[in-house]
Amino acid sequence: MHTFANAALVIIDVQQGFLDPRWGRRNHPQAEQNIAALLAAWRKAGRPLFHVQHGSRSDKGAFHPGTPGHAFKPEAQPLPGEIVIPKDVNSAFIGTDLEARLRAGGIETVVLCGLTTDHCVSTTARMAGNLGFQTFLVEDACATHERTGPDGTWFSAEQMHATAVASLHGEFATVTSTAAMQGE
Repeated sequence: MHTFANAALVIIDVQQGFLDPRWGRRNHPQAEQNIAALLAAWRKAGRPLFHVQHGSRSDKGAFHPGTPGHAFKPEAQPLPGEIVIPKDVNSAFIGTDLEARLRAGGIETVVLCGLTTDHCVSTTARMAGNLGFQTFLVEDACATHERTGPDGTWFSAEQMHATAVASLHGEFATVTSTAAMQGE
């Protein structure tokens, strides 16, 4: 049985910019509630946690610093003193001090949740696995949007989420649920 006493919760890009209708329809409307539940459990247990905040490089980006879209959603609002990791690419490890902070804290296990499953969450999970962290992906505390492929094929948000999760499980991460993580 794995112990999660020193596992870090990494909450990825739960920001207002995802409310922009240009993203299209999304799956898991309860993801933010699940993220809030995980955050509450981690806070109560005094476990390490990190808030990742995407900052668009372009001033037209949905997450450009200083715009409403850059702000955290209320369910994932950091408390004073909680660590916020700013990033401007998909991975929470590129151009940030996340890995150094995890290593300095003796943290070998990361529990990931956030937005979006097939972009920043997936990229961060892949890198966490490649860097040697035991990685857990809380799939019902993640969500993504519908997409159209380069050949015009439409993929539902559910399809995008399911294929992203399937490609991570067993290779880069262990897929789990909010309920399972709250029981730890």
